[in-house]
This record gives sequence, C-alpha cells and structure tokens, in this order.
Amino acid sequence: MSERENAVIVGVGPGLGWHLVEACAGAGMRVALAARRRERLEALLAASSFGDLLAAGCDVADAEAVEALFAEAESEQGPPDLVVFNASARALGGILELDPEQVEQAWKVGALGGLHVAQAALRRMAGRGKGTLIFTGATAGLRGSKGFGGFAMVKFSLRALAQSAAREFGPQGVHVVHVNIDGQIASARTEGRDPKEVLDPAAIAETYLMLHRQHPTAWTQELDLRPSVEKF
Repeated sequence: MSERENAVIVGVGPGLGWHLVEACAGAGMRVALAARRRERLEALLAASSFGDLLAAGCDVADAEAVEALFAEAESEQGPPDLVVFNASARALGGILELDPEQVEQAWKVGALGGLHVAQAALRRMAGRGKGTLIFTGATAGLRGSKGFGGFAMVKFSLRALAQSAAREFGPQGVHVVHVNIDGQIASARTEGRDPKEVLDPAAIAETYLMLHRQHPTAWTQELDLRPSVEKF
C-alpha cells in the first residue's frame, strides 16, 4: 500500500464507529465519516488529533443522501478503498408485541441502508478492480432468538446482501466481508463488567484493517468475533 488510501465509515458513534475512524486515520488513510445527524460527531471531531477527516450527516435509508455522501468523499478525498457499513437500528420484543412500523424503520436503516451504501461503494470499486466493503453484523443474522425477531429480520437481510455481493463482485477484485459481532462491545453501558466478557472496539477495528489487507488468494468473506470467554 504505497499510495495513500481512502476510507468511508458509515454509522459512526462514540463506539465501534469512532474506533474504526481512528484506526483508519492512524493507518494513514483519509477518512470520510457519517452519522445520521452530523452534530452527533462534533464532540468526537473536537477531541480528535487526526486531520483529513470529512464528516457528514447521512440518512442511510435515503439513497440520494448516500450517493451524495460518496460523491462528496470522492471529490474531496478520492475514490474509496475501504468502506464500512456500521449503521444499525433495532426493533425488539416478542413477535406479537412488535410494532410493524418500528420493524420497517429498523429494516430501512439496517438492511436497505446497507444496500444503498453497497451500491454507492461498489459502483466506485468495481471499475477500479479493487476495494474492500465490510458489513458489521450480529449473531441475530445467523439465528433468530426469542424477543429478537425484528432485529433478526434486519440482520439476516444484511448478511444475505453481503453474501450475494461477495459472490458477484469478488471476481471483479472487490473484497466483501460480513463480520458477526457475537457479544457486547465495550461502552459506557458495559462499565462494571469484566473486560474479558466484552469486545474491545479498538481490537475490532484492527481486525477490520486486517481484513482489508488480506491477499486476494486468501480472502475472508465471513468472520465471527467474540470474547474468549463467550459461550457459542
């Protein structure tokens, strides 16, 4: 990687999303980052020592907004080499208690949004014959559970998209990966828990960079990440 690369991280908050930004910027990449509302990024940007960060608000459920994000990033920084779809929304509860409108909104963000980001990224990667597209998934994308039917609907859809895109665009030189995050990610909500029981977001981010650096003769298309003490 002699030439400086460009990354687009979609779905950035103070957790994994920001650690992905820091990992990419720390690796020398120019980074475009997006959250639904740009003001949510202000505190993170103010505390950052990295330059070449392009921050934007973007509703991933809006195809035009996603395309505008990628067009701005390409104009300001260049075509993307690494794109991460990290946006998510949840509709939790038993099947009979689920609000169909909430499920639909969660699907628009977590699944349809994934399609919008994939289309914008793949249009720019396939023609160049290179690039990495990573989807942040969850165990709900592998099996449904009581109380998680709505969330599973979203994550199954996202995993299916990743699998299909990997098969379609792999031969064109684009590496597509679905990462199953099997456990809680360390955050303010997990304070008080044994650190060994939660995933370190910085370690996850380093794994994403490892995936991006893989040689095309030995690509990972799906990967499980979990703490060593997690039961599975």
